[in-house]
Amino acid sequence: MTLVIETKNLMKEYLQGGRPLRVLNNVNVQIEKGEFMAIMGPSGSGKSTLLNMIGALDRPSSGKVLINGTDISTLNDNQLADLRNKEIGFIFQQFNLIQRTDALGNVELPLTISGVPHKQRRERAKKLLESVGLGDRVDHRPNQLSGGEQQRVAIARAMANDPPLFLCDEITGNLDSKTGQEIMTLLRHLNQEQGKTFVLITHDPNVAQATDRLLMIRDGEIAGEKRFK
Repeated sequence: MTLVIETKNLMKEYLQGGRPLRVLNNVNVQIEKGEFMAIMGPSGSGKSTLLNMIGALDRPSSGKVLINGTDISTLNDNQLADLRNKEIGFIFQQFNLIQRTDALGNVELPLTISGVPHKQRRERAKKLLESVGLGDRVDHRPNQLSGGEQQRVAIARAMANDPPLFLCDEITGNLDSKTGQEIMTLLRHLNQEQGKTFVLITHDPNVAQATDRLLMIRDGEIAGEKRFK
């Protein structure tokens, strides 16, 4: 068993009105390489906070997050940024595309940050857009694309540096059911054909049941687990 992510006694508190509010409480999670799994819970249950912790977007109040065996609390800000850019592909509900830039430019962005030469990154970005079915939309800006097309651009951007791990936050939340199913099919293809690991935060039972394993979170604690395969 190769663990991509492991949390140990993870806790996160925020100050609310001068008093501590515990959002995650003693969360222990193990995610294996190549998994296609979901974390599901009601609003305010802590699922997005957990995603931020395992994605190195926020630091825990106590406990540990290990990514590929490395305790990320030992990394400085530059090392964390490098980890996020090269090891993790983030896909969000709101797409988070740069509005003034076309699809090609959006997909190129992580490659630019990584210092990939101009010609190579343009070729890579074009191939990625073709792989998600947008080969004929490379010069379109986000406002010229449908919601499903924008999400495909976001997926291509997440794939840019070929990360082994993808973290997805409510990625079908702004899509109709048919488009949502198409996006899930695309992600499953990446999982099965390329061995990528996927963690999907969702409140949608249909998304959860399309994965192999579901962790249920409630009041900041893991409340149960289901396996579908």
